[in-house]
Amino acid sequence: MRPLNRRRFLQKSALAAAALALPPIPLAQVGTTRKKVLVLGAGLAGLAAAYELTQAGHDVTLLEASTRPGGRVWTLREPFSDGLYAEAGAGRIPETHDLTLKYIKLFGLTLDPFYPSKAASLYFIRGKRIQVGPGRTLDLSTLPFDLTPEERRLGLDGLEGKYIDPVLAELGNPGAPGWPPEKLRKYDHMTWPEFLCSQGASPGAVALLTALSGWEYDSALDFLRDDLGHRGAKHLSKIRGGNDLLPRAFAARLAENIRYSAPVVRIEQDARSARAVCLQVGSPQAISADRLICAIPFSCLKGVEIAPRFSAEKHRAIEQLIYDPVVRVFCQTKTKFWAAEGLNGFADTDDPMEIWNPTFDQPGSRGILMCYLEDGLTRRVAAMPEAERIRFGLAAMERAHPGLREHVESVTSLCWVEQPWARGAYTVFTPGQITSLTSVIRRLEGRVHFAGEHASSWPGWMQGAIESGLRVGREVQEAP
Repeated sequence: MRPLNRRRFLQKSALAAAALALPPIPLAQVGTTRKKVLVLGAGLAGLAAAYELTQAGHDVTLLEASTRPGGRVWTLREPFSDGLYAEAGAGRIPETHDLTLKYIKLFGLTLDPFYPSKAASLYFIRGKRIQVGPGRTLDLSTLPFDLTPEERRLGLDGLEGKYIDPVLAELGNPGAPGWPPEKLRKYDHMTWPEFLCSQGASPGAVALLTALSGWEYDSALDFLRDDLGHRGAKHLSKIRGGNDLLPRAFAARLAENIRYSAPVVRIEQDARSARAVCLQVGSPQAISADRLICAIPFSCLKGVEIAPRFSAEKHRAIEQLIYDPVVRVFCQTKTKFWAAEGLNGFADTDDPMEIWNPTFDQPGSRGILMCYLEDGLTRRVAAMPEAERIRFGLAAMERAHPGLREHVESVTSLCWVEQPWARGAYTVFTPGQITSLTSVIRRLEGRVHFAGEHASSWPGWMQGAIESGLRVGREVQEAP
């Protein structure tokens, strides 16, 4: 996602305020009784909680169903040649995501720009292929949308500035207790197109902004919160060598505490302890602790037996919460042929999808183009057989980059809903769910605490996962 200059001050100011509300790191160690803690899930939320709790002197065991740490932070290397790699999961790090950046610095990792500073990017909208140079915005004058004369003059950045930014300025800090306030709750009960209509956007502007975002059926407040959190960032980064180096760094420091290939099948608790039953080499094993942190997605928690059952509200949230299936298709090419046209490989289309070129700064002549299918589209494509899914993604990328098929060496796809220990890529909230489910998702159930991007102020981001891990770490620290 490219930086939007008009939003830099607005976004940085809002997120600076949000950062002030975040708890300090590390966890306080003075006057703390050593607890035995069981963490379920070695994604970033579980890793952050486990790391800080061990630093504070607690006895932590971390159970991970798969054979790798990171959860939905996953860098693909094996399908590609010549040491190339691409992100299957979390891809971008805004400079405002202070918690993510703090751990990157702590572990001595290096950041690189996510997006190249040179060459042109593309838009492919209503059959039109439009190049946009660095620092330029999309010209709307020739697009076949029924825009008003003023909207055409404003351009894409100006449209968003007119219809979105005034409400962004009212959002405040999504991490604050009691958020959202009453005045914002009306936006949670609207879809994104309904919100744009309420702001006075013409039918053509609604169609354009919805086509580019893909955010058609979900809560408008969810979109606005996400927009506040990253779209105005001046810089987007990635970790040199792959974003999974961050969870690997956590895991290296927790190696003795982690049990891999240990899927949890049952959670139990009573007045004195909490327990998890996991399978190791097919055999059930019960592990007890003073406190249990559940950092696995609700999409997977649905399949775990709970005894005694959580509150009716919690189980309703577990059943109702939706995870976007997210499909990504990766094309390895013999050459970075798009450079001959003066392009950087990145594109936005009205399918809707984003096309990324993760290899613009990776050595060698080969490259990777990948498409990131979004929201309503990804739900339709996720239902396709894999071969059809690949054909769809390849055809969409070919429209933006004609000649792609002549250069492709291999094609790989990944659908997050098919990953057994994720069952989706990130949480999306349908109208009404932010106000009705947020506090319930995070609520303590006896001795069981809940973490993960779904239980954070920034769903879908590494920042959110880490934030939630630190929150439950404090809950455990302060518990009797």
